[in-house]
Amino acid sequence: MTLKRIIVTNIFITLLLIFLSLSGLDPVIKPIDDHSKNLRKYIEANQRILQNYFGEPDLNKMMSNSIRFMVNELSDSTLKISGTPIDTAQIFKSIKTLRSSYETFEQAYLYIANTVDSADMYKLTEEALRGMFATLDPHSVYIEPEISAADQENFAGTFQGIGVQFNIIQDTITVVSAIAGGPSDQLGIISGDRIVEIEDSSAIGFDNDMVQKALRGEKGSKVKVGIVRPGVDEIQYFTITRDDIPIYTVDTSYLLDEKSGYIKINRFAATTHDEFMQAMDDLKGEGMERLILDLRGNPGGYLGQAIAIAEEFFPAQTPIVSTVSRHSRFNQSYSSRKNGSFVDKPVIVIVNEGSASASEIVSGAIQDHDRGLVVGRRTFGKGLVQQQYQLVDTSMVRVTISRYLTPSGRLIQKPFTEGGGEEYAYEIYRRNDSAKNDAIEFVDHIPDSLKFTTIAGRTIYGGGGIIPDYIIEADTSRSAYMINFALRKRASFEFVRSYLDSNGVEFRNKWENNFEDYRTSFSWSKSQLTAFKTLLKEKGMVEKKGLSAPEFKNDSLFIYPGYFDDVAWMAEGRMKAELARQVWGLPYFYPIVNDVFDSTLDEAEKLWGAVDRLSELAAGTLLLDKASEM
Repeated sequence: MTLKRIIVTNIFITLLLIFLSLSGLDPVIKPIDDHSKNLRKYIEANQRILQNYFGEPDLNKMMSNSIRFMVNELSDSTLKISGTPIDTAQIFKSIKTLRSSYETFEQAYLYIANTVDSADMYKLTEEALRGMFATLDPHSVYIEPEISAADQENFAGTFQGIGVQFNIIQDTITVVSAIAGGPSDQLGIISGDRIVEIEDSSAIGFDNDMVQKALRGEKGSKVKVGIVRPGVDEIQYFTITRDDIPIYTVDTSYLLDEKSGYIKINRFAATTHDEFMQAMDDLKGEGMERLILDLRGNPGGYLGQAIAIAEEFFPAQTPIVSTVSRHSRFNQSYSSRKNGSFVDKPVIVIVNEGSASASEIVSGAIQDHDRGLVVGRRTFGKGLVQQQYQLVDTSMVRVTISRYLTPSGRLIQKPFTEGGGEEYAYEIYRRNDSAKNDAIEFVDHIPDSLKFTTIAGRTIYGGGGIIPDYIIEADTSRSAYMINFALRKRASFEFVRSYLDSNGVEFRNKWENNFEDYRTSFSWSKSQLTAFKTLLKEKGMVEKKGLSAPEFKNDSLFIYPGYFDDVAWMAEGRMKAELARQVWGLPYFYPIVNDVFDSTLDEAEKLWGAVDRLSELAAGTLLLDKASEM
């Protein structure tokens, strides 16, 4: 690096720091070169932490870790470290301000840039940021530009493209389904179509990333595709005008019986409340009088969306959640702003260890107010709220700005250590295999300070997720070896795709307008199951005598004779669900899966009597000791 460039960089940063110190605002200055852009990126991230982090960040530890991560990424083992600006053995006690933090990092950065010719300073800056964030809580993270764009799209609720769900089978883009109302659907593109050309060039051999880049694009732009359709000899060409395509967060909604509705939400994005209300309106129009809300595996999302959905179950002015931080501007209390659309109707919320954050806000409010039953398994335990901030190169930093408290005042955040992200994330896999024993072990170690009470006086707990009112064990009695093998090899998808290629017209004529009949009456023939077994063998399933249980080895599944027949019902159910997905779309996949596999939902449906007793308890018409029998 030339002396002139170093001087220019220092002048730029000095002016930047003066501007920051005087205004307190984010700078809008055009980067001079790559080094200044990297340095600006680092200072922006540092600034976001200092201005917004819910706790007291340790500037010395942040700096030391930043430099350590940079050095560890270097491949030059001859680089002098001792006594240089990258010597992390030094104690940075003098780092008290953003300015001193930057100056220390700048010295380390420029030392590497001037000493290591092959150093990729962009990647090293990213490593420095990861090191900085590793000193904070597990949910404060640096997000790369590419991941940031996908993350924003995921939670924005829409993307722009042609509107198909696809899978790549034998190097060919295969349409699983055209998204209803999207541009491909409007042109008549259907499940089973193979996209073999894009803009008059072959699309054979494309991977997922190549498909995304080729088919997604700005709204209003056009793309020409060539499609091979089973039963049609010639390639058909479509010119598709890209448009906004919704990303649905309500996986499915349907009636379990004449008056019990079921809604499954996979995350809380910008459109979730609108989707939820549409599902509620549709189900109420079909006669729904009570609801099972499924939040299993829902990792959370937007706080505002969780609040909006929770308030649909409460009268106006009911406390929903509060947030606390060292920054007073992040201290907020949220109550329902109106009378909800489902006040006083019976509610069951299903959760598990994958239910986190916004899911725990909704289920926590339901439980604290004795508004309905929370059933399933102990939730993840994420009680921290994050805010995302964009950096100079469109990368993002996600900074924890506050903790949230349920209406009873409990913090459900589980313990964590700084830098212990992996251990923290995998805590759910170290829990007792028995959900009941896990809850007992958890409660046995809870201090009195983490014990709270519901509106009706029931004891509830903080400090590690939400313990359900009714614990339902995971069904571990069913062997999933073959299903997992089939999914990994995409055997179910391929079998159904081949079935529709040969029988699609006949199938649609009989079933397409009769999903409920399909759900209850369709079954695979013995010859079809035999054909599926043959497909599994072609993909590496081997029958072997002398085995007492199935086992995986070298990407093959070894089973004992008769095992396939024992679990054939599982293969039937999974393929039936896959067939529903390819003909009707993803929302129709779940009713079949739930019918065949979901023992937790089966148990939850038996608890409406307990919901009624809880309502009586909350109304003061049922004694607490009697309610404990629920």
